[in-house]
Amino acid sequence: QAQLVESGGGSVQAGGSLRLSCAASGYYYSTNCMGWFRQAPGKEREGVATIYTDGGSTDYADSVKGRFTISQDNAKNTVYLQMNSLKPEDTAMYYCAARAGCSWSWELYNYWGQGTQVTVSS
Repeated sequence: QAQLVESGGGSVQAGGSLRLSCAASGYYYSTNCMGWFRQAPGKEREGVATIYTDGGSTDYADSVKGRFTISQDNAKNTVYLQMNSLKPEDTAMYYCAARAGCSWSWELYNYWGQGTQVTVSS
């Protein structure tokens, strides 16, 4: 059974760093994109970063460019999100997701993890 498991969330002060991990297991039918999304209370789920697992091409939301880095370790079937210079507005539940072809539309993703909470205090 396909499964995505996030880890690495926590509470940090503004300016701090966290690294999220998303470990994939099981069989994923026709997927070549992993994305990180986040959702704050009362807000829409939004895309943060995406990576093509078959080529490494990445993309970022404007709000995190220069601060966040998405990467992968194919040997471990794991995708990472390195988050630096964190701001209080980065506070949200962070999810990883998978689909065929990257998109900023979260509704199009077939597979989702359970999420990991990131809280940034000022």
